[in-house]
Amino acid sequence: MKHLVKHLAPLILLTCVAANVAPDTDERTIIRPVDTGEALINPAMGWTMHFYSNIPANYGSKLEPSDTLEWFPGCSTVYLRLPWAFVEPEEGKFNWAVLDTPAQRWIAKGKRVAFRITCSENWMRFATPQWVKDAGAQGVFYEFGKGRKSSEPPWDPDFGDPVFLQKLDKFLAAMAARYDGNPNVAFVDIGSYGLWGEGHTLMSSKVAEEKAERIVRQHIDLHLKRFKKTLLCLNDDVIGPSRSGQRFPLTDYALSRGVTLRDDSILVQAPPRQWYHAELAQAFWPKMPVVLEHEHYGSSKKRGAWGNGAMLLQAVEQYHASYMSIHWWPREELEENREIIAQINRRLGYRLQLREISWPQKVVIGKPFSIDSKWANAGVAPCYPGGFMALTVKDKQDGIVSALVDEGFNMSELAVGPPGQAPVSSRRSQFRIGAFGPATNPGIYDLYVSIGSRDGTPEIALPLPHGDNQRRYKIGTITLAKEQ
Repeated sequence: MKHLVKHLAPLILLTCVAANVAPDTDERTIIRPVDTGEALINPAMGWTMHFYSNIPANYGSKLEPSDTLEWFPGCSTVYLRLPWAFVEPEEGKFNWAVLDTPAQRWIAKGKRVAFRITCSENWMRFATPQWVKDAGAQGVFYEFGKGRKSSEPPWDPDFGDPVFLQKLDKFLAAMAARYDGNPNVAFVDIGSYGLWGEGHTLMSSKVAEEKAERIVRQHIDLHLKRFKKTLLCLNDDVIGPSRSGQRFPLTDYALSRGVTLRDDSILVQAPPRQWYHAELAQAFWPKMPVVLEHEHYGSSKKRGAWGNGAMLLQAVEQYHASYMSIHWWPREELEENREIIAQINRRLGYRLQLREISWPQKVVIGKPFSIDSKWANAGVAPCYPGGFMALTVKDKQDGIVSALVDEGFNMSELAVGPPGQAPVSSRRSQFRIGAFGPATNPGIYDLYVSIGSRDGTPEIALPLPHGDNQRRYKIGTITLAKEQ
């Protein structure tokens, strides 16, 4: 057996002889790629930028229209969280531009958008539009942190009032007509119940606990009625901000209906109360992306809850989170937390690693050959979108000579593990190039690997070098020969 070792950092390439592997030749190329360590922008994961954080001025107001945070590693999604009154200031007359304008900036850059529309805010008179109250919806005025008052705003609707629910349903119908099933929308929060859309009323109108569960179910059902395709998120605080445990009737109901979990309480308080619901997330993350929102960064620092940021990474690990917020002025948050953000990016969501791949140096056009590969998911969460390995053969003009897809192994099946301990799965794939067509000439061609749809369209970025800007990655060359 002869060995030739070359270092094509960060790839390790070997040429060797392997017996009885392919009918065409027994010389094979083996590479063992090294993870580049870069942040990846992929579907169903990433950092979410709070362009609006309830108050429209927070935190996208200082960004230029062209600035969609390409400089923030791993930022995949713009998050728009606004009161209903700003989107439908008059009944049936919508201000969609307040959402679509920032959304289109990000969509134009290949990123996604997420929404929360709230009905209760302590900083404004009517988060639910006043016209809803004027139409007969019942509600109460309250003093923040103290409870109900007689006449002075802010005003909370009775979240179970029939008039309120009817008007909310019509709004959700209009919103879903625009955004449900839109591939550019990552998720929509069920934000219509409780203060700031977080699912609690302890500091506002103080809904009785025995009523709250029934009403929250109504809000879940209203959203499910209208949003039949897009991922919906339920806030963890619907069960109580500080109640711990693995299972609760409300979250079990959400889980059974395909609604995922969102936790807005990360690092609001210092340890040991840095979060409450990591246990609760365990039923959700094997099936759906879990969304985390940390406290406003500046406020968390001021309270001494942030520390050095290491607990934020710990939250990603414990919740198996796919999304993490940028909940502050983004440049400040990045500049003061670069290292921990880099560490989070290597674990947040899924991270598909090609550990090893081998192929024949020469194959005969139209004849079968095998590819052996080893894959791992180095993230904390499954690859929910799934994807299939494709090999693309290209000529020197970047033309596609052959597209080969293995549909027998879905990357969603890769298990996750602790840091540095991701299980590795091996796969042997069988392919043929140029069988019956298209016309294929002998020669030496470039070989690329990718993960994507069944038709070979790349969809998932990999931590590999030598990309073609279409999520294909060059791994070497292959010689195509005519049958003798």
